[in-house]
Amino acid sequence: MGAPKAITATAHKLARLFYQIWTTAGRYSDPGMEYYEQKYQDLILKNLQKKAQAFGFQLVPKSQDKEEASFYQTLST
Repeated sequence: MGAPKAITATAHKLARLFYQIWTTAGRYSDPGMEYYEQKYQDLILKNLQKKAQAFGFQLVPKSQDKEEASFYQTLST
């Protein structure tokens, strides 16, 4: 069922793209790489939270002190 499912999924994706182009009169705005990176990070976090809850744990955000935050900021620049 691999190839038939892939063909159907590709056809569905193309149909959605054509519909989107048709309804918006061909206007397309690229959301940018940051949008997709943030979406991916949100997906990872959601999956981790789901796994943690399955084992009875809860994820707690780690707060960064100023020195640690400035260290990471200098690494990213």
